[in-house]
Amino acid sequence: MELVVSVLTSTLWVLLALTILVFVHELGHFLTAKYFDMRVERFSIGFPPTLFGRTYGDTEYAVGATPLGGYVKISGMIDESLDTDHVETDPEPWEFRGKPVWQRIIVISAGVIFNAILAIVIFGGLSWSEGDTYIPAENVEQVYVEEGSVAHDLGLRTGDRIVRVNGSDFERFRQVEPSSLIAADTLTITVVRDGERQTITGPPNFISRLSRARSNEQGFGLGFQPALIGAVEAGSPADSVGLQTGDRIYALQSDTVRFWREMSARLQQAEGARVAMRWFRPDSLVGESDRSRPPRVVRRTSQGVVFADSVAARYDSKRERYLLGVRSPRASSMTRQALFDEFGIRTVTYGPLAALKAGAVDTWTYGRNIVVTLKRIAEGRDSLTDSLGGPVMIADVTSEAAAAGATAYWRLIAALSITLAIMNILPIPALDGGQLLFLLYEAVTRRRPSVRVRLVAQQVGMILLIGFMAFLIFNDILRL
Repeated sequence: MELVVSVLTSTLWVLLALTILVFVHELGHFLTAKYFDMRVERFSIGFPPTLFGRTYGDTEYAVGATPLGGYVKISGMIDESLDTDHVETDPEPWEFRGKPVWQRIIVISAGVIFNAILAIVIFGGLSWSEGDTYIPAENVEQVYVEEGSVAHDLGLRTGDRIVRVNGSDFERFRQVEPSSLIAADTLTITVVRDGERQTITGPPNFISRLSRARSNEQGFGLGFQPALIGAVEAGSPADSVGLQTGDRIYALQSDTVRFWREMSARLQQAEGARVAMRWFRPDSLVGESDRSRPPRVVRRTSQGVVFADSVAARYDSKRERYLLGVRSPRASSMTRQALFDEFGIRTVTYGPLAALKAGAVDTWTYGRNIVVTLKRIAEGRDSLTDSLGGPVMIADVTSEAAAAGATAYWRLIAALSITLAIMNILPIPALDGGQLLFLLYEAVTRRRPSVRVRLVAQQVGMILLIGFMAFLIFNDILRL
């Protein structure tokens, strides 16, 4: 029953995200068509068969049973419906084909523009409501590099201090997150190692390598957070030995542990065997234990208590990793504050206009990342199968974002909105970009492409899109 509830909940979150994205996109076409006095015959969220609908004025508003898109049917327009009943008659004033070419260009482009506006509004709203709190990278004196990770293969090493990324000063740790790195044609990272500066250059296919790493949750393999416990799952190995939020693990077996990722790597190496562990708990968190076997006290200090016990991480077959049942320092407000106290903190607050500007910058950044990724794929520098995801992957990341909270969910919707905008503006028949290409041709030559050319282009485009979607779904399944 729990599995059924989980699947239904995830499905609802995915459907909500798709509905928002499709509604806003089609609303752009609808409102601009109405503004230019074009007759809109149908406004549909989802594709046929129709679940329900109602007609107001000239327009039928409907919800389809196939929730993978939507459409606005405008009179006098050859679209994905391939309706050509109107071509034998003269254009009517209220038809799409009867309007000036500049108006038709606006109507076709409006869906993409509205998706971009949605992303700006969401990113801006998040900036306005939450501000931006971060740890300055200059306060991070050294990083941990997981062996075998992308960062390690590039040449980064534990103990390095990063000072520049892709020619810019290293100000925030997000600059070395995969979502930021993919915006660069070439990857360069300058570090200080043993008192000397070194510049590391990534290989041409580093984006594909990052994508593969992200799919198995390894990421870039770089971190600076200490092994500070942000949360403990009930019934987990960590819970069984008495670990609690705010504890700091500092030794596994006889090895000192300084970083969160280092702790995780040591647990993977143990492969489920019991390992001796020591951790520190500050005085403010020390209290009477109600456990039948409380952890062994090693020593007491002026700041707190050092505990010791042995623990065996549990293998998670879905994530294919050994897990202790703890979450990172960012999982709770208390440990986030501990991070800020340790590394320093900067907070940026935004007024409404500044927040919208920040939202526009975030939208531009996401859009640029997508364009660069497509460019690298087209040039053969990155793998198509590693770099792109389809409906299965989108459903997976959407449900994960919903579980992470409202901020993560809305941030993902904004990212998907700008993705939808860019994919739709590509010059492919059956997409907005294909229609726009025909209109630009007409604007330049003052001659419309023949009906036959447009019909063939729409049919070819639909076949290509269906084939590409099938490829993405199959690729997603292989990557599960």
